[in-house]
Amino acid sequence: MNNLIQNLQNLEGWFNQFSNQAIIAFSGGVDSCLVTFLARKFLGKENTLAVISASPSLKQSDLMIGKRFCEENDINLKIIETNEIDDPNYFTNPNNRCYFCKTYLYSDLKLIAERFPNSNILNGQNYDDLSDYRPGIRVANEFQVLTPLADCKLTKNDVRNLAEYFNLSTWNKPASPCLSSRIPYGEEVTIQKLRKIEAAENLLNEYGFNEVRVRNYNNIAKIEVPKEKMRDLTDVKDDIRNKIIKIGFSDCDIDSEGLVSGKLNRVIT
Repeated sequence: MNNLIQNLQNLEGWFNQFSNQAIIAFSGGVDSCLVTFLARKFLGKENTLAVISASPSLKQSDLMIGKRFCEENDINLKIIETNEIDDPNYFTNPNNRCYFCKTYLYSDLKLIAERFPNSNILNGQNYDDLSDYRPGIRVANEFQVLTPLADCKLTKNDVRNLAEYFNLSTWNKPASPCLSSRIPYGEEVTIQKLRKIEAAENLLNEYGFNEVRVRNYNNIAKIEVPKEKMRDLTDVKDDIRNKIIKIGFSDCDIDSEGLVSGKLNRVIT
């Protein structure tokens, strides 16, 4: 509890010395939800605007969660549509695809910020993100995006603990990276692929697998769930396989290693 209170005091101090309006790169995930909630708490509703991009790589369920969160907490929300899917730098899926995605996002947020002369752009980057392969961090630096969680050295666990402390509805929401992260680098990102991946993961959610990834390897669906859920998945494998093939995959398999966040980044040296 002492660490939690210290983190909260550090964040309050961060926002107290920040007198400008906040425009938050909002995704509906626990990190950006906490930043948005704290901006609303410390800066006021009139000085807080959450902006979410309803791009094809965002799950519809995450969009709905984000909308509901803002309604629950009386937060101003703006929904935009970024067009990175039309850019060859993005859809050809290089290993720095995220760089181009975030460039579109922050360019749009900068245009919004220009309408509010005293505003800054914030995101939900946490301290653990700094040790991961994230080309989007470079873009955030280029656009001078502010990072209260990372600045105050909050880890992923710190963020969840603080979100739970405030009883935020998303405090225990599983991590949900963009759908494009399910496609190996070098394989094109298309809207059709993204929709199939989303449908397959929604199917697995219905079977009770809340934390899941469906990777698309040349139209073969490879399912990742936490190790402790592997036996449950094996029990319904045949049923799920048939339904995933009906979604449009040529076949599906279970990844015996289990769910590993950022697994596709292993090819990067």
